[in-house]
Amino acid sequence: MPTRSSNRKDGPLTEHKSDPVARAAKLLAEHRDSIDRLDAILVYTLGERFKHTQSVGRLKAAHDLPPSDPAREAAQIARLEDLAKKADLDPDFAKAFLNFIIQEVIRHHKKHQE
Repeated sequence: MPTRSSNRKDGPLTEHKSDPVARAAKLLAEHRDSIDRLDAILVYTLGERFKHTQSVGRLKAAHDLPPSDPAREAAQIARLEDLAKKADLDPDFAKAFLNFIIQEVIRHHKKHQE
């Protein structure tokens, strides 16, 4: 809980700017707001990505193409690892994340071929 004091210029009971707990709580709230916005961006971005991969799956099924493209997947993983390094993100995490997405996409593509 922030420390409060009487301050005649700013009105009654204003927050002490020198209170480290109050400053930390404010910074924490700001970080959490940013995290919430970024989570929303991730969800909507994944939704948009899966709309395109669903279209790819239907196209592959219509033309009897395999649901998996190992060469494309390897290129995407290498590309994402490079992007991760540039973004200061653990490349192993980025690779695991993309592998998870790729497996989900392949599962969807197989469904289109059934």
